[in-house]
Amino acid sequence: SDTTRTSQNKAANGEKLRDTVLMPILGDHYGRALDSGDLTLERDPEGLVLRYFEHELPIDPESLDSGDLDLELARVAGDPEALHALLERQHYRLASWRTAGHELDYRRFFDVNSLAALRMEDENVFRQTHDLILGWLSTGVIDGVRVDHPDGLRDPREYCRRLREAAPGAWIVVEKILGPGERLPPDWPVAGTTGYEFLNRLASLYLDSRGEEPLTQLYVDFTGVEEPWEEIAYRSKKLVLRDLLASDLRRLTAGFVRVCEDNRHYRDFTRDDIGMVLAEFIACLAVYRTYVRPGEEPSPADRGRIGLAAAEVTRRRPDLDRELVDFLVAVLLGTHSGPNEAELVARLQQTTGAVAAKGVEDTAFYIYNRLVALNEVGGDPGRFALAPADFHAAAADAAAVNPAAMNTTSTHDTKRSEDVRARLVLLSEVPERWAEAVHRWSARNHRHRTGELPDRNLEYLLYQTLVGAHPIGLDRVLPYLEKAAREAKIFTSWTAVDQLYEGAIRHFAEAALADTEFRADIESFAGALVGPGRVNSLAWKLLTLTVPGVPDLYQGSELWDLTLVDPDNRTPVDFELRRRLLGELDRIACEEAWARADEGLPKLLVVRRALQLRRRRPASYGPGGSYRELRARGSRAAHALAFLRGEEAVTVVPRLVLGLAGDWQGTELELPPGRWRNEFTGEVCGGGGMPLAELLARFPVALLARV
Repeated sequence: SDTTRTSQNKAANGEKLRDTVLMPILGDHYGRALDSGDLTLERDPEGLVLRYFEHELPIDPESLDSGDLDLELARVAGDPEALHALLERQHYRLASWRTAGHELDYRRFFDVNSLAALRMEDENVFRQTHDLILGWLSTGVIDGVRVDHPDGLRDPREYCRRLREAAPGAWIVVEKILGPGERLPPDWPVAGTTGYEFLNRLASLYLDSRGEEPLTQLYVDFTGVEEPWEEIAYRSKKLVLRDLLASDLRRLTAGFVRVCEDNRHYRDFTRDDIGMVLAEFIACLAVYRTYVRPGEEPSPADRGRIGLAAAEVTRRRPDLDRELVDFLVAVLLGTHSGPNEAELVARLQQTTGAVAAKGVEDTAFYIYNRLVALNEVGGDPGRFALAPADFHAAAADAAAVNPAAMNTTSTHDTKRSEDVRARLVLLSEVPERWAEAVHRWSARNHRHRTGELPDRNLEYLLYQTLVGAHPIGLDRVLPYLEKAAREAKIFTSWTAVDQLYEGAIRHFAEAALADTEFRADIESFAGALVGPGRVNSLAWKLLTLTVPGVPDLYQGSELWDLTLVDPDNRTPVDFELRRRLLGELDRIACEEAWARADEGLPKLLVVRRALQLRRRRPASYGPGGSYRELRARGSRAAHALAFLRGEEAVTVVPRLVLGLAGDWQGTELELPPGRWRNEFTGEVCGGGGMPLAELLARFPVALLARV
């Protein structure tokens, strides 16, 4: 109820925000903005409005001293005290943007103050916000929806149920970030996730496990970063709880205080005690959130995750009172229940996902730079290579459980495009060569340092970026380094910019890239990875298009795309170029496409032919289409990955291509009986043992359709 929310805001934020929404939009303190004349009252066709640069805020007509608007304008004009008195009667409180982290009294999208959260659990709110989308679905304008950030909802399952009920025939996928070993709750009536787990499996599949130890040692020796990934992620979540999301923790603490006050066993715990337990629990939760619904028995998965988080709290903070930790667990699991408990459970679960996103994706991913190809949404940079058997098992499971889920390789949120990652994973195959290059570059660039700046961790990130996104100019490098440094929040941040540190970064990058010998060395090293990286990219694109699931083709990724995190990956797509190249594909052989690889033709060829086959063989690739691993025989069998879809189509791709060096050494793939046509080369072959050197002689990957 509104009364309940008002009292909660009062308890969490004090009397000053009673019945008032904090508006943290000012570039300076409120009093200074008022005195400087930046806040002005103006006449509007519908009444009076307050203007602050691009912001326009309404003035409540009932707050005016008279109904004469011109008289009110004249009374307030040039008088800060009169304007202040008027603003004090509004239902919003203007404040410096810096107050938001600690005092905001409404939920928002992560830490974006201008995106206030809507109460989607309210039936009326749901209907009004979905009216246009549901209309499009009912008339066939769109076929489905991609639900972003479902973990921010109060009750994701109920939201999905309501959406399914309103659009029973729609294809619905959710951008649910799954942790290692986590599965989408089976009672959500959706097709599956948007595919980040697939993206991360793909990168790990193309890592050479033998490169993990030398790459780890190089990273520790060069940067001095010895903390394991898990520790950095934990510490980063604590950091954002203290700073960016402190107001969220404050509201949660107020809620837990109310729960404790109602129980004689826990009423003496202080607000500080309660806040620390909540912060530790959130930081120790290994997944984005749990899905406990008050009044229902928690799932075994949620019970296990809550228990593990509590045990980790006790391990890390033995100084905290175990009884209070156990009480929080009891509340979360429904052993202690009631209206205040239900509100705390809902709010806590809505908050943990935001902490994970800001603490892990937008902080820790910019600190732990061992191999940044692994630093992707939903990824675990502390884990390394994935065995082909595990990849096949996950694909077979997808075919059985979520055959219409989405598979993706690049999105608007990925830290690097698929082609950058496809090149960077090659470093796991040449760790010694990479180490030599890094030390050589660092020695040459040492003269560009400003004392101890920049730190070696950022320098190491720079070298990976220059190699992965080569060719890349200073116009893209500098904004990226600035963003990476601010996201890491160690030496500088978005809210506390360190001009000295950022100046040292700019000077280092500018001086290094002005050095023709250094640039030539980067070009030589990266140049040797371009061809193998493109083979990896083709393999990834073909796998995305042919494994169980619905392929997501992020706009622009039909050709080579060596972009970094936004805004770099938001550059306009040249669709006219793609139309022209598509028109040429039917007139050229795959060899010519490969000879014109710099134009991106091989990737476009893979996309077009695979989609055409999916259209011709919907039973093989749609729900119900079977998946079966095909195994190679020979000394290079570990370099091949192949599978059969619906007994009608075979995908064959190479992996660990640097170690393969194009020499299959007589390794064969056992094809099912029958006759098969290669969709890329047009060649027809029979079943049985097929030499991979012959199958992949004309094009790096193969897609075979039963004739």
